[in-house]
Amino acid sequence: QVQLVERGGGLVQAGGSLRLSCAASRSISSFNSMGWYRQAPGSQRELVARISREGSRNYADSVKGRFTISRDNAKDTVYLQMNSLKPEDTAVYYCHAEALRPYEYDFWGQGTQVTVSS
Repeated sequence: QVQLVERGGGLVQAGGSLRLSCAASRSISSFNSMGWYRQAPGSQRELVARISREGSRNYADSVKGRFTISRDNAKDTVYLQMNSLKPEDTAVYYCHAEALRPYEYDFWGQGTQVTVSS
């Protein structure tokens, strides 16, 4: 079992910034990718940003240019820097570890609340 512990959520005004972190109990290099998802009330969970083992990044269109995902393999930690936050970014943010091999499991963190006030 792998534990993913997210930190950094909170309440911020529109236009502000937050930095989320996700610390893994196992080497993040053992996963195909690490990512951040979010889920707002009444909505489905959606991909926010993803970074592969090789370092390639993908972002949801709604966050491009505002959010940056990064990884520190030495600390087994993934970060999400969120700038120019908008009220519509309000959601619970989840860290995700994608399995490298078909017979392995994905893992999720417990989630951290991000609330952006207008």
